[in-house]
Parts: sequence; structure tokens; C-alpha cells
Amino acid sequence: MRRIFFSSAILYTLALGACSKSSNSGGSTESFTSTESDVITAFVNTTGLPQYDSLVVTGKALNAAITTLNTTNTDANLAVAQAAWRSMRTVWERCEGFLIGPVEAYDYDPNSDTWPTDYHQMDSLLASTNTLTVTDVQNLPQTLRGYHPIEYLIFGVGGTRTASQLDTKKMQYLVSLSADLLNNDVEPLLNSWISAPVNYSQSILTSGKGSAVYTTRQAFFLDIVGDNGMAGICNEVGEQDQDGKMYNPYITKDSSLTESPYSGNSLIDFKNNIIGLQQVYMGLNGGKGLKDLVVAKNTSLDNQIQTAITSAVNSFDNISGSNNERYEEAIFDKRTQILQTITQLNALQSLLENDLTTFIKTYVQD
Repeated sequence: MRRIFFSSAILYTLALGACSKSSNSGGSTESFTSTESDVITAFVNTTGLPQYDSLVVTGKALNAAITTLNTTNTDANLAVAQAAWRSMRTVWERCEGFLIGPVEAYDYDPNSDTWPTDYHQMDSLLASTNTLTVTDVQNLPQTLRGYHPIEYLIFGVGGTRTASQLDTKKMQYLVSLSADLLNNDVEPLLNSWISAPVNYSQSILTSGKGSAVYTTRQAFFLDIVGDNGMAGICNEVGEQDQDGKMYNPYITKDSSLTESPYSGNSLIDFKNNIIGLQQVYMGLNGGKGLKDLVVAKNTSLDNQIQTAITSAVNSFDNISGSNNERYEEAIFDKRTQILQTITQLNALQSLLENDLTTFIKTYVQD
């Protein structure tokens, strides 16, 4: 996610490393160095690559739904496109738990997920003589590309969009936006992990063994825990200033500053960000996570981290409540619950930046 402010208003075939059973009591039946290798391999093969592969799959589904909507403009097909957008957002927001490597280095994140958007700006573009081909869209400012202009077109202000409101110009913009997102951001992002010349997954797998990116394993683990990883996403969601995803609309009581205001998906986005962090720590798809490193040396710290993550994830439900209230509404009537979640995110960030970082610096020495 890239946040800005307006001045005017696999294929993947890498083999999983052999894993031995670890003890849950702070010991381990394998060496700590071997556990490091297992965690690195699992991060690539069971967390990173599968998540980016899912992003491509859901991106293709969204693109297909929008193509169908363009051909047969009905409210039923619009609803399919809306559901496809939400599905893709779930995957993407969880991927933000590990914004390391090409996703930032090659601007895939800001090109696809810059916000807040200004729908007046989008309406001005739609009223212009711009032909809005894919090439046109690729050359637009980042606020006019990616998830959120798509969101505006298919949901509308207040989520009131109907298919009949999607005229020829809106549909041209929508079709080009979807193709741009898939072809120029999502697919290249996956390819940058598995193909030359970047092959970022190999840079991770060879950490401390000739990697040009991570000359030590410690460097990789610090990156995944730090500003571009777990601690970074805590800060992005919970930071208590105008850059905070939750805090700025909360303190200003301005729902237009939320991340996904047209769909009302902002609170779900926030929660999925922290679930993405949780998946990095716990492991995904049966693979090991950072917890396997921590529990091998310090079960107390592992318990603290797991408890803090779980509490932070669950706290979002106190905001949405039994009626699934949107964040755009909650900033007015769930202010105590919002501040409690922000406080938990700040505490989790501190735990990661201090205790977990110190742990890595102390024990990961190769």
C-alpha cells in the first residue's frame, strides 16, 4: 500500500527442504541452523510463492468477471465482479505482511494500491478526451491506477453502483484498469520471484550462501521482521499520525480517507494485513514459520508474540461487531474499540521491533 495526500481536496517447482519434528517445549530435535534453513525454504515455497500465485489467479478471475460485465452489462454480472474484487483484495492485503523485494523495488505496490483516491479526479478523467486504453492507464498517475479506481467504478460512492450507470467510457476505463493491474503489476510480481533476471526467491533461498541480496541469513530474517515486513505492516495500519491507515480517518472523522471507502472493505483490509503478518510468523500451508525459530530458544517470547498477534487480529471483530459494521461508519460510533485495536497494534509492533529483533540478532549468527 502506498498512501498519498492530495493538495486539492508456479509455476514454482522449488523443492521443500526436509523438516524434522520440533519440540514445543523450547528444545529441538534438529540443530538451530537446520531450523533456519527450513524456515527460509518454507517462507518461499509455502508462504511467498503460493500467495503471489493466488494473487495472479484472483487477478485473472477479476479480469474475466469485468470482461463478462463489459459484454453483458447486468447487475448480476456486476455483483460477480464486486465479489471477485473482494477476493483479490483478501490475497493482496495478506501479501502486505511481507512487502520485501520486488513488490516495492519495482513499484508494484504503489502502482496498484495507492490511496486515498478522489472520485472527482476520476470523474474528470472520464469526462476527458483520453481514450483510456491500457497504455493510457499505464501512464496515468498512481491514484488513477490499480485496485481503488476499479473499486470506485464497480461499487460507486457509498457502494450504490448499478450496472446501468456503467456507460461506454466507464467500461473502457474499467477494462483497461483490470488488464493493467493483471498484466503490468500482478503477473510481473510473481515472475520477479521465479524468473530471471531477478528470481527473488533464489535470493532468499541462498541467504548467507552467496545471495547478492541477503549476505547473511540474519539479514533476511531482520528484513522480514522489520520495516518492510511484520513490524512495518503494524506501523502502516496502526501508526498514530496522518499516515496511519486507521488513525487518520479516525482522528479526522473523514470516511473518504479510508483505504477502501467505495466498497466499505477497509476494516477487512486492515484485518487481512495482520493475518498476513500472522501467516509469516506461524507458517502457511503446512510450512514452518518464524515461530519455529523462536520456540527453539525462547518459548516465553513465542507465547508473547502469538498472544499479541491473536489479540490484534481478533480485536478487529470488536469494531465490526455482530452487524459487520464498516470502518467508514465505525469511526463515528466505535471509537473506543478502534483506539483499543490501534493500541494493540502498537504493542505488537514494539514486541517485534524490540524483542523479536533482538532474538534474531542474538541467535541467528550464520
